[in-house]
Order: sequence, then C-alpha cells, then structure tokens
Amino acid sequence: MTGRYRLMVSGPMTGLADFNYPQFCRVARRLRNVGFFVENPAENAAPSAAPTWSDWMRLSIAQLLRCHGLVMLPGWWKSRGALVEWLLAKVLG
Repeated sequence: MTGRYRLMVSGPMTGLADFNYPQFCRVARRLRNVGFFVENPAENAAPSAAPTWSDWMRLSIAQLLRCHGLVMLPGWWKSRGALVEWLLAKVLG
C-alpha cells in the first residue's frame, strides 16, 4: 500500500550546513526503502544560474502538488519555505 503514496520531504535548508541536504537525503532513502515514492527538494537541479528563494520554492510547490503527504524534518516550523509547504498541504487536504 505504501507504494501508492508519494511523499515529499520538507524542512529547513537556508542557513544550515550543506543546506541540510544530508538529512533530507537520509529521510528520502528510508522512505524509499519501505516503498514510498519520494519527492526530495535536495535532489533538485538549480532552476537557473543564480536562483532566488522564490525560484526554489516554485520547484518545491510543483513537487508538493504531486504528493499525498509531507514528511516534516525537525525544525521545520522555523523555516519560511517549510511553513509555506505545510500550509499549502493543509489547505489542499
């Protein structure tokens, strides 16, 4: 049943070492190992030569729209982007 669901990893990136990519990737790997399809923003290619926060969020929101749920990393409530993702997911149900 888990294979039917697509989850997105969401959490803080800005200001953290390596943009917190190692934690995003660890969680994505664990979810994939138990059968989920996973959207991981840490795996996205840069949307332009000098991407802004808004550019990254546009990618993230597109990923979120394909998902059935979010997996929130520790400290997500301190992240502007993760708050946007959480709120959008909540509104969309």
